[in-house]
This record gives sequence, C-alpha cells and structure tokens, in this order.
Amino acid sequence: MRFHAQVVVRLKPGLLDPQGKAVEGSLPAMGWRNVSNVRVGKQIEFELEAPDERAAAAQVNDMAARLLSNPVIEVYAVELRTASAIPTDGA
Repeated sequence: MRFHAQVVVRLKPGLLDPQGKAVEGSLPAMGWRNVSNVRVGKQIEFELEAPDERAAAAQVNDMAARLLSNPVIEVYAVELRTASAIPTDGA
C-alpha cells in the first residue's frame, strides 16, 4: 500500500525560539498587532510503500525520531493517510 506521511517538527515548549521571536517582532510593523507566542517549526511530507498502516506508522515514527527531528530539543507529530485519500488539486 502507498501512504502519504506528514511530519511536523517543533521546538519543545519552554525552549527559546529565535526565529519565532523574529517573526513575532515583525508582525506589528505589518499591521498585525494581535499575534503573540509565535513558534516556528518545519513540515516534512513524503510518500512511502508499506504492507499496512501499522508498518507505515512504525517506519515514519522511526524516521521522525532518528532523522527528521532532534529529540533533545524538538517534538514531532505524524499524520499518515493512504495515498489514494489525498485530494488532488489538478496541478
């Protein structure tokens, strides 16, 4: 089966986020004065082949823990869907 994986990686709560602070500091100058606590992360998307959803989830979680994130300072969340469930935008 083919699966679509999305891994979102963020800094652990309580850690300083200089990139988030820079974004937060720029927003008021652009007219958005109602935004606070900005955190910046990264999103990684890919497709993979696996015999079933359980095997795919195990692989993606292993990738996220060992390569896609730094477990000392980051947390991650995984979303997994069958590739056929992905809407196409016609592009």
